[in-house]
Amino acid sequence: MKYDKHFLIVYKWRRNSVETSDQKYWRLYQFDFMGLRNTTDVLTTTAGDYVLMTVYFDLSRRMGYFTIQTYIPCILTVVLSWVSFWIKSDATPARTALGITTVLTMTTLSTVARNSLPRVSYVTAMDLFVTVCFLFVFAAMIEYAMLNYYSYSIRRPPSKKKKKKKKPPAYSSFNMGRNPRSVMPMGNSLFWHDYDDNCLYECLDGKDCKSFFCCYEECKEGGWRKGRIHVNIHELDSYSRVFFPTSFLLFNIVYWVSYLYL
Repeated sequence: MKYDKHFLIVYKWRRNSVETSDQKYWRLYQFDFMGLRNTTDVLTTTAGDYVLMTVYFDLSRRMGYFTIQTYIPCILTVVLSWVSFWIKSDATPARTALGITTVLTMTTLSTVARNSLPRVSYVTAMDLFVTVCFLFVFAAMIEYAMLNYYSYSIRRPPSKKKKKKKKPPAYSSFNMGRNPRSVMPMGNSLFWHDYDDNCLYECLDGKDCKSFFCCYEECKEGGWRKGRIHVNIHELDSYSRVFFPTSFLLFNIVYWVSYLYL
């Protein structure tokens, strides 16, 4: 009779058996060496059991290269796109050239940043940052397109086919003390408001109607007419000067806190 006996020799790492030399004599340019660890496992297969001894090197990618090559240029390009908000809306060539230049610059930066990283199928932190920066630059260009389109629509004279609206008659002295109708300018157009409509809406105090919004004659002293607030399209640049920097700053706070500390 024969007896088959299988013996498995298990090798184990000694404590502190794997050490690295002093980092003064070697250096990784793109990574920081965080440490190493070793494990011993038994791998069971159909051919038998095997001892698997593994050494793990923990590395951390350095941010200096990507900060200089990608993050700072992207941030500066986004800030450069905001310069168009301080250029007059009539300067179409200047604002269009600035918008196209910033969009093409962001496209180039995104391509260079992607080529310097491994080709993976998932979205990385840098991909998210570059994409959001590209959306901010593209939105700044779309903002001027909207401003130019609606400004042209307001300035365009009415067609001859449309009948001219008759001016409402002025109130006579026997109008029982009612105020005459008032013509209020909004942008480059005129709106008629009669006294009966004015009685249906009251002014809301505590609002500065001289800053961004068109105000009505009845609310000149700092009130808005309830239910009749209209945004002046010519002040779209003023809104953008506040909205774009604020939203981009909030995005950066959430981004860096999430990826560095969470």
